[in-house]
Amino acid sequence: MKQFFQILVVLLISISSCQGKKIQQEVKDSVQLKDSVDQEIFNSIREIAVSASLDSLSLEDRVIEVAKMFMQTAYVGGTLDGGEKEQLVVNFRELDCTTYLENVVALSKVLSNDSVATDDFLKELENLRYRNGKLTDYSSRLHYFSDWIYENEKKGIVKNITSEIDGEKYNKTINFMSTHVGSYPVLKADSSLVEEIRKTENEINKRELFYIPETKIQQLEDKIHNGDLIAITTKIEGLDISHVGIAIHVNNRLHLMHASSKAKKVVISDIPLAEMLMQSKYQSGIMVARLK
Repeated sequence: MKQFFQILVVLLISISSCQGKKIQQEVKDSVQLKDSVDQEIFNSIREIAVSASLDSLSLEDRVIEVAKMFMQTAYVGGTLDGGEKEQLVVNFRELDCTTYLENVVALSKVLSNDSVATDDFLKELENLRYRNGKLTDYSSRLHYFSDWIYENEKKGIVKNITSEIDGEKYNKTINFMSTHVGSYPVLKADSSLVEEIRKTENEINKRELFYIPETKIQQLEDKIHNGDLIAITTKIEGLDISHVGIAIHVNNRLHLMHASSKAKKVVISDIPLAEMLMQSKYQSGIMVARLK
């Protein structure tokens, strides 16, 4: 299985370096994988999954194996934006922290079936990424990750376990997008979408949120499983989550598998998550969601 993963990593790196922008535009236009290099990657992942019998693994183990397939993939931010209208963008070659997590989760769920088709993945990805599982417009995307967790818990996909593992109340007013419209070209161009985003923020602010402060993470590491989804809370005013990734234990310590803007690629953190957060002046703790 390790050999298959190495082949896929080489494929991802070589494609990213020579064809990334062109294929990204093709995917945006077609909103599907057919006749694209992303389809080749999907086919390779499916072949690896069948050969390695990933469908026989527990969901958390399957998440880890799928997540490892994207190691070294290039970090590129903003791949979901740029089109004239919101579309279901699929890009396996260029990932940010959220698209990495979403692709891994969607693939892990559909690869429980060894006869999975491309459309199965696309439906799963849309279901994860959008409110009520339906793409309508820009405002239907789950931009705030605490909202992503909330909505996907309603769908039965995840369970927010933060409060169960000794989380504390996360008291914060969420309004970053509506108060920084100039940072979002789509919102700047359409004031009606700003109002929809503001409605979402108001709903988020009615909820009771929990987080694990950075100073408590190390003592709670054994309560966080491999494959759990980690959302890093931030000290930035108006924002709930600044980074996301996947939990993985290395040498009995909790690390983060993530698309790193610093490393410019998908990596496993070289230091434990608790230490990683303590070194940042903007990160305050974590929320934890477990796949069901």
